[in-house]
Amino acid sequence: MARPPHRPDPAQLSLFVAQEPTASTAMRSDEVAFDAPATAAKPDPLAAAVFLHPQGSREIVLGGHTVGYALKRVRRRSIGFIVGTDGLSVNAPNWVGVRDIESALREKASWILGKLHEQQQRGRRLQSARVDWRDGATIPFLGQTVVVVLDQRAGITLSGAVLDAGSGDVLYAGCASPRRLHIGLPPGALPEQIRDAVQSWLQRQAKRIFAERCDAYAARLGVSYRRLSLSSAQTRWGSASADGSIRLSWRLIHFGLPTIDYVVAHELAHLREMNHSPRFWDVVRSVVPDFERTRRALKTDVLPVFG
Repeated sequence: MARPPHRPDPAQLSLFVAQEPTASTAMRSDEVAFDAPATAAKPDPLAAAVFLHPQGSREIVLGGHTVGYALKRVRRRSIGFIVGTDGLSVNAPNWVGVRDIESALREKASWILGKLHEQQQRGRRLQSARVDWRDGATIPFLGQTVVVVLDQRAGITLSGAVLDAGSGDVLYAGCASPRRLHIGLPPGALPEQIRDAVQSWLQRQAKRIFAERCDAYAARLGVSYRRLSLSSAQTRWGSASADGSIRLSWRLIHFGLPTIDYVVAHELAHLREMNHSPRFWDVVRSVVPDFERTRRALKTDVLPVFG
């Protein structure tokens, strides 16, 4: 029996889209239906590109671009296209020939190329977001750039890390120049030591700030949460349980307060509506009127890569 598709918990908010939406098409060319948006971004038609899949078994030319794809035979009634971080994957029934598969690929070439281009651009952004852990490294904190400074002064060594003078302002207002995060480590500290010290400081800030925002929005929504915990999840911004437990990814601390507030409000709203119905979104909108803009940004923004 075919394995049922994974369905996310309706009370959880996605952190990253592990793979792009599946496009599926029936075997008659006039019955093609796609879950993906009709207006995907299109790559430059003048710049021929090559999109390969690490497990790719076949290649096809779409719109002048060479596209490698991984073909998997599955028990289903239609062809499914998935564009993920590895590239294009095609799931097709055993009885469908390659000619029919590639005919369907050509029919939806614009959507496929657009999604491949988006994944390519995202990969470049991820590569540029990789942190070089050294004295002078930069990280985003509450939507602003913070410069890491190795500093062995006694007070800083004892506390682990200190954000320089004016750090109170950086929490709730814009700053013209980057603040400095003084880390209690020697100049010759290993990159892993610097990373761990910065991450520990960020998690402490996340615990404090998220608790403040949860308290504020719980009061506005008229709900009570039982406990707040941090996660290191790489696939969810947060989750809410029926017992009143809220979990938030500490990585949200990289974003500005409006983004944090949206995720907090989103999860707390589930304590009134454990679903994503129109009533749920009305609850969110009652405290975050422009949440749609923040929600869209969460799908495209790239977090720093700590590895």
